Amino acid sequence: MDAKAIEEYRRLLLARRAELEGLSASSSSSRAAVELDQSKVGRLSRMDALQGQAMAQATEERRRNERHRIEAALARMGEDEYGYCQRCGEEIAAARLRLDPATPLCVDCANSVARAEL
Repeated sequence: MDAKAIEEYRRLLLARRAELEGLSASSSSSRAAVELDQSKVGRLSRMDALQGQAMAQATEERRRNERHRIEAALARMGEDEYGYCQRCGEEIAAARLRLDPATPLCVDCANSVARAEL
């Protein structure tokens, strides 16, 4: 892979990381503790608030996982290992990297992992 392509993927990864950090900052209040004082909030409203909080926390966990994948991809760039499958060592197709620049696996290895998890 040439340096120009790697820099384009780096730009995409950094932009996505910044977007995720912004989303996390703007949604921090959604993940805050829910007040359970019955004199202020009704039972159904509390249940709704707890459900909203749980969904916001799950979304934040997915963001954390994606940020971790992005950081790992940026580290592979620094080690000249970016664009190669972390499992088999083969080059990852450019179309796959365009779809997800943080992907660590080629299509065949990703399919093998997915089948093994079933």
